[in-house]
Amino acid sequence: MTAGYLVLNTGHIFEGIRIGSEQEPEGELVFNTAMTGYQEMMTDPSYKGQILTFTYPMIGNYGWNNIDDESEKPAAEGIIINDNCLEPNHHESAGTLHEYLVSHGIAGLAGIDTRALVKIIRQAETVRAKIVSDPDEVPEFHSAPPELQLVAEVSAKEVINYAEGEGAHVVLFDYGSKASIPQALKKAGCRVTIVPFDTTLETVKQLNPDGVLFSNGPGDPLALKNFLAEIYNITMEFPCLGVCLGHQLMALAHGAETEKMPFGHRGSNHPVKHQPSGKVSMTSQNHGYVIREKTLHATGFEPLFVNVNDKTVEGIQHKFLPLQSVQFHPEAHPGPSDTAYIFDEFVQSLSTGGKKLCRTVSV
Repeated sequence: MTAGYLVLNTGHIFEGIRIGSEQEPEGELVFNTAMTGYQEMMTDPSYKGQILTFTYPMIGNYGWNNIDDESEKPAAEGIIINDNCLEPNHHESAGTLHEYLVSHGIAGLAGIDTRALVKIIRQAETVRAKIVSDPDEVPEFHSAPPELQLVAEVSAKEVINYAEGEGAHVVLFDYGSKASIPQALKKAGCRVTIVPFDTTLETVKQLNPDGVLFSNGPGDPLALKNFLAEIYNITMEFPCLGVCLGHQLMALAHGAETEKMPFGHRGSNHPVKHQPSGKVSMTSQNHGYVIREKTLHATGFEPLFVNVNDKTVEGIQHKFLPLQSVQFHPEAHPGPSDTAYIFDEFVQSLSTGGKKLCRTVSV
C-alpha cells in the first residue's frame, strides 16, 4: 500500500493510502452524506471539477456493477474515503472499488479522517485540494477552470434520439444530465431527444416537442449567462421542467438571482416541504448554488418547495405559465423516491396539450 496525501489550500495536509490510479488531481473539495450509492455519485456529471469526500465510514462494501453508472465514466476528479472495503459482497458486484477507479484512471485516498475534513470544509466553505504522493512538494493551486467549460465537457456533443416511446415527446437539455433522468422519462412512456447545452430555440422548434426538460449539471449557473435569453424564449414556447442546474437557469432566465452556498447540499436525506400541501419529502441533492428567494417576486414564479433545515428555495412554479422546476433530484439514484411523482405529473401535463406561448426576446 502506497501513502498518499490530500493537500488543501487552507494549509491542512491529510495522510492516507492511495487507491485507484496514480494521477494527482486537483479540484474543489466537497462532501456527500449519503450512506449508499457511491457509484452513482462518482459518475454524476455534476461532480465534474470536484474531489468528492464520502462521509459514510465504509465505502466499497458492495463493489461496483455494470448497471448503476450515471454516465460513461466517473465525473469526479478524485475521491476521498475513510475505510476502503477490500472484499465486497453483492450478487451484482463486478469487482472492488479500487479496480473500478483504476479502470477509469481516477485517483483516490483511503484512511482519511473524513469527519475532520468535513469540519474544515464547513468552516472554510470553499476549499481547493490536490491528491499528491510527495507531501514535501507543496502544490501550486490553480484557479478553478471556467465553469462553462465543465458543462461543455459533460454535455452531449450531438442530438440523441430515443424514439421507442409512444407518449409525449420531451427534449432534454443536457447540461450534464444523469442517465437516470432520460430513463425516468422513457419509463413514463416518453419519446426523448437529448440535445447539447447550447441548442437554440429554432432547433427545438424543428424537433417539435411537447415539452422541454432542463437537466442538472456542474458549476455556477451564471457561467451560462449568455444562454439565458435563449432559455427564456424556450420557456415562453413550451411547457418546461427544470432539475437542479436547470432549475437555477430557468429562474435566472426570468430575472431571479442565484448565490453560492457555504458548502452546498449533497446527500440523500434532505427534507423539503411542499408549500401548498405542507407535505415533507426526503430528497436526493447535489448542488452548491441556490436561488435567492427575495428575487423571485418580479419573475412570475413562486416557491413550491422549501428546505426544512435552512429554508432555501427547493422548487418554484410559475403563476401563469406551464413552468416548474426543482432543486433536488426527483429520480434520486441514489436516494429516496418520495418525489418521483414530479416526472409523472410533468409527463401527464404534456398529454393534455400544455399551452404553448409565442413571446420571445432578442438574444
